[in-house]
Amino acid sequence: MSGKDILIQVKNLEKHFDGGSIRALNGVSADIRRGEVVVVIGPSGSGKSTFLRCLNLLERPTEGAVIFDGVDITDPKVNIDLHRQKMGMVFQHFNLFPHMTILKNMTLAPVKLLKKSREEAEAKALTLLDRVGLKDRAAAYPSQLSGGQKQRIAIVRALCMEPEVMLFDEPTSALDPEMVGEVLEVMKDLAHEGMTMVVVTHEMGFAREVGSRVIFMDGGVILEENAPETLFTRPESERLKTFLAKVL
Repeated sequence: MSGKDILIQVKNLEKHFDGGSIRALNGVSADIRRGEVVVVIGPSGSGKSTFLRCLNLLERPTEGAVIFDGVDITDPKVNIDLHRQKMGMVFQHFNLFPHMTILKNMTLAPVKLLKKSREEAEAKALTLLDRVGLKDRAAAYPSQLSGGQKQRIAIVRALCMEPEVMLFDEPTSALDPEMVGEVLEVMKDLAHEGMTMVVVTHEMGFAREVGSRVIFMDGGVILEENAPETLFTRPESERLKTFLAKVL
């Protein structure tokens, strides 16, 4: 693949907390190509979520650079808000505005930031809601929805901004087990449509089935990365072997 195919380039990322006493990331470098589904796995405290949050500068790296679409977004002169619009983010908790209807939650940013007309934004939102089987809940409020429904809404709300990449931070970890499948199904559909995705998850089945590449992190570094089939069946490091023995 040529350099043009690389959407996000991460170079020697360091993230320190508490004046440097906690090193969440220790020189992490990675390339994320267009249309790729990169799944990040590892034990709690391995730096996975910090790595993901550094990609759109929700966490500002202590050192290193994040090049997104050819622009170094860690440069203080860059308008990060402009670039964040192209990066959809889905968290563990749904972050929906409780006092707004689902439709309003979905159209607020496209109208405000992308300057779309209300009609255009609503038409797009309803199409996306239909796609995840929730068009009939457009007038509902978040409190009237199940956790799985809220998370599906959170995903399509991010899609309303027509992002170039979707970042998922453990999107199913706050859900009841029977709701996990409906959210993963939406994510699988996105992957099949060619959306570039970076997914931090504990769902090994999803990593294996949908990932183009799996990154295993521990101690703030990337210990191993490979195609899912290779990583899960022929792990190289003892640390990954131990981890997989516990989670599979």
